[in-house]
Amino acid sequence: MRLRRIILPGVALLAVLGIAFFMQHDDGSHASVASFAPPDQSPPVWPTHQENPQPQASTPLPATVSDSGPDAQLARIFAEIEANRLGNALQLTENLIQQHPNYRLAYLIKGDLLLARTQPIRTMGAAAGAPSERVDDLRAEAIARLRAYRDRPQEKFVPRYLLQMRPDQRYAVVVDSARSRLYLYQNDVANGGRPRFVADYYITQGKLGADKLSEGDKKTPIGVYHVTADLSRQKLPDLYGNGAFPINYPNEWDRRQGRSGSGIWLHGTPSDTFARPPRASDGCVVLTNQDLDAIRNNLQVGLTPVIISPQIEWLSLDDWTRERDELNRTIDSWRTDWASRDVERYLSHYSRRFNANGQDFAQFAAQKRQVNNGKEWIKVDLANLSVFRNPGKEDILVVTFDQDYRSNNLNNRMKKRQYWIHEDGGWKIIYEGAA
Repeated sequence: MRLRRIILPGVALLAVLGIAFFMQHDDGSHASVASFAPPDQSPPVWPTHQENPQPQASTPLPATVSDSGPDAQLARIFAEIEANRLGNALQLTENLIQQHPNYRLAYLIKGDLLLARTQPIRTMGAAAGAPSERVDDLRAEAIARLRAYRDRPQEKFVPRYLLQMRPDQRYAVVVDSARSRLYLYQNDVANGGRPRFVADYYITQGKLGADKLSEGDKKTPIGVYHVTADLSRQKLPDLYGNGAFPINYPNEWDRRQGRSGSGIWLHGTPSDTFARPPRASDGCVVLTNQDLDAIRNNLQVGLTPVIISPQIEWLSLDDWTRERDELNRTIDSWRTDWASRDVERYLSHYSRRFNANGQDFAQFAAQKRQVNNGKEWIKVDLANLSVFRNPGKEDILVVTFDQDYRSNNLNNRMKKRQYWIHEDGGWKIIYEGAA
């Protein structure tokens, strides 16, 4: 199986990877335009002021910018800076500010472009007295946006986690915490339930990153969750912007691992703020109000999966199909072995580390053997199956379905959730219970 982390070709966005560029002026001199390095590397460097600046060539630019989000605009601004067309860059920045009057990053860029007319500018946020912490936050946002704009997902690859959505799950949300990015995928039922990329958005995560363990640790959880409510703006303080969508953290697996906490939401930004830094929340996933409004009609309470990953793994469509088909066969084998009344074959699908509803594996097995003695026949049907791979450190599947169980002395219907773990060369159930 080929797992891939996709790097897409794209424009040179002010040397996002840390490669220095040099521009040749009309007089033959050179001005360094060094990189937007990752946050743990050197900061961006802007065009150096020249003693005798030459007139800069300008090309007509639109008076307005697209409403598809600022990433494309930022990319174009930095492309203009890279080409030493600072007048064009300033005009585009003014357009961006006009569209988003409270966008602090745009004001920072504007200030640097104006300052570059009079003195050398060697780093982003060069104005005297600029708070270093805030400048670092805005620089980190610029890096995250430009990097994600360059590396958008390829159509022939899908996140490894979206193995199967139930037919009425219209969309899925996948968050890449390393890239501060939320990806929206549609359940393309007409093409066998293949996840189809729709859009992506910049997000803010916890102040101390991801992999939440406890209440108040300022981290965003990693795992498979679902939207549990839709809270309107009118019900919330201004901190949450245009609304909020709580998710079910901690889920069953989190509680088994001893993780605690509550109140993890997808939500917007305060009315005076366009975007927050990449790490600025107490653990929630935060979008701009514009982006929250864009996705809110795609979020279904109780249905939409929200998968938060430390870094997305990608599968080719061929590998995705093979993995999904293999797992569906494994799940159906569990179902048919249960219906066969061969209790040992049925129990072979369970991990010896199984623990659920106060029972360990030995207690669970003893109960199943006892119950099975009274069965003359069993029929089990599954519907609305969803299968998501958990993005945590262990190989875990989250399997949810509607179960219709019938036997000679009991009929029962329930929504069930199982967690399958990969151990001893195969998949085993380590938890199951009502969903």
